[in-house]
Amino acid sequence: MANIASQEKRIHRAERERLENRRYTSSIKTYFRRLEAAVAAGDAATADTEHRELISRIDRAVKRHALHKNNGARKKSRAAALRAKLNS
Repeated sequence: MANIASQEKRIHRAERERLENRRYTSSIKTYFRRLEAAVAAGDAATADTEHRELISRIDRAVKRHALHKNNGARKKSRAAALRAKLNS
């Protein structure tokens, strides 16, 4: 453990930020699974809703630097491809 007060604060802050980033990435995974389930079920209305929410969550995570912008773009692309499967 750190002896310096500022370093101790930094450790606590880093842990708090790590947990916040985990919340963003975890919710993205959850919404991606929900989108996959909606597409597998063939439910277009639910798939549209889940896709819209997933894209919103990805954009928010990228804006907050919980995800790298290229990682976010890749996830959005994969979500769009998955959503497009329902139309074809």
